[in-house]
Amino acid sequence: MFEVNGQATYTKARFFKCALQVNPAGYNKYRGAQQTLTEDDYNQQLLTAALEAGIEVVGLADHGSVDGVDKLRSLFSQNNIVVFPGFEIASSEKIHFVCLFDESKTSQELERILGRLDLLDPQDGVLPTNLTAIQLIDKVKEIGGFIFAAHSTNNDGVLKRKMNHVWQHEALLAAQIPGTIEGLKEASEVLYYRAFTNKEDAYRREREMAALNAADVAKPEDIKSPGSSCLVKMTKPCFASFKQAFLDAGSRVRLNSEKPENFASAIERVRFVGGYLDGVDVEFSEHLNALIGGRGTGKSTLLECIRFAMDLEPFGKEAKSKHDAILKNNLGKESGNVELIVRSATMHGRKFKVSRKYGNQPFVVDDQGSVMPYKPIDLLPGIELYGQNEIYEMTRDPHSRNQLIERFLEGDHANFDTTIVKVLSSLKENRESINRAKQQKADIEADVERLPKLQDQARQFQALGLDEKLKIIPKLEKEKQLGERITEEMERVGEAIVTLKDSLPDTTFLSDAALDELPHADLLKQQRIILKHLTDKLTHAITELEQMKQEASIGLEPLQQQIQSAIANEEQTLESAFKDIPASQGKTGRQIGAEYQSLLKQIEQIRPKQTVLQNRQAQIDELYSQRKKLLLELAQETSARSSAMQKSVKSLNRKLEQKVRLKLQSEGNRQEFVNFLEGCRLEGVGAKKLTWVVEGDFSPANLAVTIRAGEQALKQNNWGLTPAVIQALCRMTESQLLQLEELLLPDTMAIELNVTHGEREAHFRPIDDLSTGQQCTAVLHLLLLDNPDPLILDQPEDNLDNAFIAERIVSELRRAKLVRQFLFATHNANIPVFGDAEWIGVLSVDDNKGRILPEQQGAIDMPAIQQLSAEILEGGKSAFNQRREKYGFE
Repeated sequence: MFEVNGQATYTKARFFKCALQVNPAGYNKYRGAQQTLTEDDYNQQLLTAALEAGIEVVGLADHGSVDGVDKLRSLFSQNNIVVFPGFEIASSEKIHFVCLFDESKTSQELERILGRLDLLDPQDGVLPTNLTAIQLIDKVKEIGGFIFAAHSTNNDGVLKRKMNHVWQHEALLAAQIPGTIEGLKEASEVLYYRAFTNKEDAYRREREMAALNAADVAKPEDIKSPGSSCLVKMTKPCFASFKQAFLDAGSRVRLNSEKPENFASAIERVRFVGGYLDGVDVEFSEHLNALIGGRGTGKSTLLECIRFAMDLEPFGKEAKSKHDAILKNNLGKESGNVELIVRSATMHGRKFKVSRKYGNQPFVVDDQGSVMPYKPIDLLPGIELYGQNEIYEMTRDPHSRNQLIERFLEGDHANFDTTIVKVLSSLKENRESINRAKQQKADIEADVERLPKLQDQARQFQALGLDEKLKIIPKLEKEKQLGERITEEMERVGEAIVTLKDSLPDTTFLSDAALDELPHADLLKQQRIILKHLTDKLTHAITELEQMKQEASIGLEPLQQQIQSAIANEEQTLESAFKDIPASQGKTGRQIGAEYQSLLKQIEQIRPKQTVLQNRQAQIDELYSQRKKLLLELAQETSARSSAMQKSVKSLNRKLEQKVRLKLQSEGNRQEFVNFLEGCRLEGVGAKKLTWVVEGDFSPANLAVTIRAGEQALKQNNWGLTPAVIQALCRMTESQLLQLEELLLPDTMAIELNVTHGEREAHFRPIDDLSTGQQCTAVLHLLLLDNPDPLILDQPEDNLDNAFIAERIVSELRRAKLVRQFLFATHNANIPVFGDAEWIGVLSVDDNKGRILPEQQGAIDMPAIQQLSAEILEGGKSAFNQRREKYGFE
């Protein structure tokens, strides 16, 4: 927003926070309540709350009344809050609507409008009109107002009343909901969600219904509630722009919860001192910007000056020569200076001024005025700026090509991705389980392998006659193990009780609200009673089980203490008996007894592990069996996905028959294969010795199986492996082989452009062999890939047909502009109009100087921009209408 002669001039569209169903002080009468505040106090408190909530636009909508409009409008207008006066009204079907009108409508005019809407009793705003909903909608549109369906999911709402013919009426553009659209999924009627997302056939619309949060504001604090306001994008907050926003609600209307957070970089402002553009000073939007103007007005000059300030080198000699000539002719003669205000994502949102005078190097200054050591590229490291002859450079990135194409592939291949991810996750879990089981087995094996040695040592002690004297030792050890098992059993019972408690039936899904209006609600209610009875019985049973467990624990505790005490006594007795053992081999009887006791304890502790070892091996065998099934499932799913991808590519090729042809090679990128083997650090095997991987057609899983089969199997496959490579592969660990089995290779996609025009037989040429102009058609989407820094293009529509721009580029721009700044110089109406550019700047020439006047900036919702865009981009209204008539469009 600029100040021009003391008047506010709005130059770019943004979201304004709008509360569209605000009631005056007298609204409480409608609800049968007593208003405790005077009208002036109510209005002042409402204003304070609105300012605190950041409300910038208010719609006044009392029930069938316009009393109180003037005082509220006067107070709010003095505080820069725009007021759209109106009222809430019920149709003859008793469906409620909010009707809003131009901010300049007087109370008398609103009263006359109410009279035209045929209220049953004009003195009683509660009573409905004689007009049907359809008639009411048409009448309000005819009068020049805006109407939306109030509280559409409540009892007097269009959805709750299942009035699908009203919902489908083309003149009804918006409906109010209490929360988010996603939140409607949780409502008892999934119909609401399907209607708003245009997925319900009976409610399907040509233009999707805009969702509004516009709850009744009955008292001042209500306006602070998130459900009381929504966001509408306008250049200037006025009724004309407000109404037009709903013609493109997908771009211009948002719930508070839907406002995207934008942390991207932006060139916020450009200013010129001296040169052809001397005095030009504009603020860009952080979203989509379109620079328009007649040929020769300086659109390319402005973009090349931004390139100059950012110190970006053009691609190629021709582009460099053109760039230098533009600067010399438009900056050099007057030693002009270019200033940019830049917000840098890399610098965590900090703002800098980039200033460069012709003939000098650029300076970077922070917001405190200090000269910084940065170069401009440090602020926007990912900025992309391309003239019309530079775009072809983007064709050199195969990865970007694949990403580009996958965005436009239709079909069910994406469904397989979900399954494949799940299978890979299961394989990873399986691998980790195998590794753990093998490690546990290895630990147990180390103990079990000690058993023969320990038993032999025990026999040596038995030869000393100790077996009879100390035969109780293994029995005591067995009792200890049994005691531990008892404790484990009790813990398992406790876990089972908790699991049962967590598994009790939950009957909330059968609530009265959920069953409301269902044809067989009575039968479902009877089932709910049975489930509730089961829950009650189980709850009682769980209480009893918990008591039983508690009683068992109380009973076991003294017995466990007794046996522990008895074992301790026995061990104490043994300790005393050790002194009676005769000395031998220089060891006292006590030492011999203690060693024998320790030996017998170890034997008894290890003996059960023989069974555990067998079980662990059985577990490993079962895990490998499960793995085979998972690998089979992975192979089947990837094959099915490849088949689906091929079908999707064929489908897309049919749509692009005279433009682009795609060739998919499933799992064709074998570099991932090479990277994995390099990461395994195979001894003596570098990248040069892995060329056989790139040249082969075997899968990673097949290589893993062959490696397990041994050196001979690797030799027999004739893959061209040297003995050193074979030996290195055979030294791979089992864990590495398991990972190798899970490796999926990416697909590769070749892009070919049809270089013929309108001929019966198409001739396709690989993108690398195309001219610059031809490459523009194939690569423009590559430039729209995610990037936090701005994309600036000079006439991106060159060499592209309008259908390509309208059907593909524009839709992608509308999505990407939410999180990235774009600045296009263009002659094509599709980009600024259908792309819904937030800033359109019109370049003109005055006294041989380029000008972008404040009043010639803004979005397409501004009358001046509409007129200039039509003249420059369409050839004027007359030319546009003549073309429309010749095309046969109504």
